[in-house]
Amino acid sequence: MNASPPSAPWAPRRAADSVAYSINGLHYHTWQWGPTSGPAALLLHGWMDAGASFQLLADALPGHWRLIAPDWRGFGRTAWAPGGYWFADYLADLDGLLQHLSPDAPVLLIGHSMGGNIAGLYAGIRPARVSRLVNLDGFAIPGAQPREAPARYAHWLRSLSTPPERRQYPDFAALAARLRQRHPFLCADQARFIAEAWAEPSGTGVRLRADPRHRRPNPVLFRLEEARACWQRVTADTLWLSGAGTFLANGSLAEENGACFRSLTRLEIDNAGHMLHLERPVEVAARIVDWLEPSGGWPVQ
Repeated sequence: MNASPPSAPWAPRRAADSVAYSINGLHYHTWQWGPTSGPAALLLHGWMDAGASFQLLADALPGHWRLIAPDWRGFGRTAWAPGGYWFADYLADLDGLLQHLSPDAPVLLIGHSMGGNIAGLYAGIRPARVSRLVNLDGFAIPGAQPREAPARYAHWLRSLSTPPERRQYPDFAALAARLRQRHPFLCADQARFIAEAWAEPSGTGVRLRADPRHRRPNPVLFRLEEARACWQRVTADTLWLSGAGTFLANGSLAEENGACFRSLTRLEIDNAGHMLHLERPVEVAARIVDWLEPSGGWPVQ
């Protein structure tokens, strides 16, 4: 991958509104761009990310689109879950959000990584609620084997005896510098923006907003056959975008998972890896818009 950061100064082009809801007993935060009514597109972030990171993609998508990026439970500005984090809860949270955001009309789901996995499962569980589905590098996770269960449960039990700590940095500049080390395609302004989305001031500097319990091992194995059973019920046209440099893009697993979908288009973004919505937001937005146009575009007028 040969991504390089933009040379010009960067600032958000579209202002986002901060809107919160009560979902399944939690204060649930969202970032929203564009109209406050009409067809909705939900931008669903991945693990240890936050909804605000979609600012780069929102800037590149058409200005008249209604975009909503929630912070999943325990991420960003959404409340931490007292009972911990179980994957089915994300499906329930998405279902609850749609009751507020689009109770009578199906939505466009655009999900990255974990968010793409949630979107794909939900589109098969409640197919009538999803008009189109865009997955950003989140469909090629290998399934776990039942023989892994004893060790996984033991690992999880051991983790419960040690409270996880929130990651600390001296200041936002230090976190931004760390982000640029990991993601050199980000310019300084973009890295600072994401740093401020991911962290908050603390007495000794800044600390990540995400609940550190997300880093505990999950005792529940990922059952691929169950996911495939959900994907086979997806009726929405589906776009699977992946970075050409990601390990999730190729191989028999990706082919087998892709075959579960009734109507699937697979495309790759050059010079991009797993974080393609940050690495190449303009290209990702263009592929989404171009894919929607042959079927009448989106929103449907």
